[in-house]
Amino acid sequence: MAIALFIAVCVLLMFGYPVALTLAGTALMFAAGASLFGLFDWSFLQAMPSRLFGIINNQTLLAVPLFVLMGVVLEKSRIAEDLLDSMAKLFGRFRGGLVVSVIVVGMLLAASTGIVGATVVTMGLMSLPAMMKRGYHPGFAAGAICATGTLGQIIPPSITLVLLGDVLSSAYQQAQIQMGSFSPKTVSVGDLFAGALIPGLLLVSMYIGYALIVLKAKPQWFPAEENERADDPVFSLLMRSLLPPIILILLVLGSILLGLATPTEASAVGACGAIVLALLRRSLSVSTMRAVLLSTVKVNAMVFLILIGASLFSLVFRGLGGEELIHGVLTELPGGVFGATLVVMLVIFLLGFILDFIEITFVVVPIVAPVLLMMGLDPVWLGIMIAVNLQTSFLTPPFGFALFYLRGVAPAQLTSSSLYWGVMPFIGIQLLLIVLMAIWPSIATWLPKLIYG
Repeated sequence: MAIALFIAVCVLLMFGYPVALTLAGTALMFAAGASLFGLFDWSFLQAMPSRLFGIINNQTLLAVPLFVLMGVVLEKSRIAEDLLDSMAKLFGRFRGGLVVSVIVVGMLLAASTGIVGATVVTMGLMSLPAMMKRGYHPGFAAGAICATGTLGQIIPPSITLVLLGDVLSSAYQQAQIQMGSFSPKTVSVGDLFAGALIPGLLLVSMYIGYALIVLKAKPQWFPAEENERADDPVFSLLMRSLLPPIILILLVLGSILLGLATPTEASAVGACGAIVLALLRRSLSVSTMRAVLLSTVKVNAMVFLILIGASLFSLVFRGLGGEELIHGVLTELPGGVFGATLVVMLVIFLLGFILDFIEITFVVVPIVAPVLLMMGLDPVWLGIMIAVNLQTSFLTPPFGFALFYLRGVAPAQLTSSSLYWGVMPFIGIQLLLIVLMAIWPSIATWLPKLIYG
């Protein structure tokens, strides 16, 4: 019954039904059907009110609306567009400079928005037509934009890491209780932010390195000369466009890593800072602020409604014996912890084709994470691996979400086959990062241990 419930949810989601209502409605129907045959005890659902209160009262999840507000303000007030324009002028004197600008700006947008769809669409609208007009290879340009757009999964402060931190914290405490350990130590959002910093910067460096290699190997893919050149001094460009967003991101991230503020407090600083930047640039009108607030409310309503539906799903799944089933399957797989981790990562990768990161974080991770943590995995390493894995899934043809987002705003002359071939090398780079973190877990765990002990 537990397996049938999970499969039914995946099938219904593929038909396009709303995620939150599908999770809750399917779970209730399975609970009602199973109870007729004595296979489900309705007392499991008595925990639902306390779970709802816990969701509303969760201080960590309060950071999500504020981080979303911060990102939407930077997007709607055209700060991101000005940033890309300035970076294009700054690197315009170099051949291939625009693609480096796209990667750097994509990294900064990922750090500020944390939402894959928003970053891909914004970069696609701003930079893809310009790159194709100047003579860049369409597939390479589209692949670079899609790859940098998915950096929102891993570059802190990321909404994905905020949600994963909350879920992994609960899973870690659950694993400790089941093992008979009651250590007060847990995993925090700050741990995941610190753990994601080195892998994220390493990934950006590999993207730029690949672009430089292609520049040498395939010079015909790049225009001979860039049209944009910096009319203003370099220092003026940096001070006007690049420095303010970087300072804002460093304030938010630095306050968390240094222990000066909780993620919720830092997200409030980020949201207020983004509004101040927009006001100083005179790009935040009443209509723009209305659009910002409306977009923020829509995103947060979606996130928390999915969380409520996922809570109901997990209670029914547990009542049908799903947790015991998953625990038995993972612990009996050949290869021990390596085999179990490999299977979980493969399942999450495949589910990334049909589910967004929010559903996977709230539905799948609470089921598999306690078992893996009981087998001895580091929770920070597991969280970073899941984030990079989802990032790779969202980029992989033919079902990657990032491909659909870019396809919707791309010029007509960009073919689907060119887009698919363009993202393949970047997928290889992300898989290489996963392999490197599997061989050397300290890539993800060294900085959190250095900062927090």
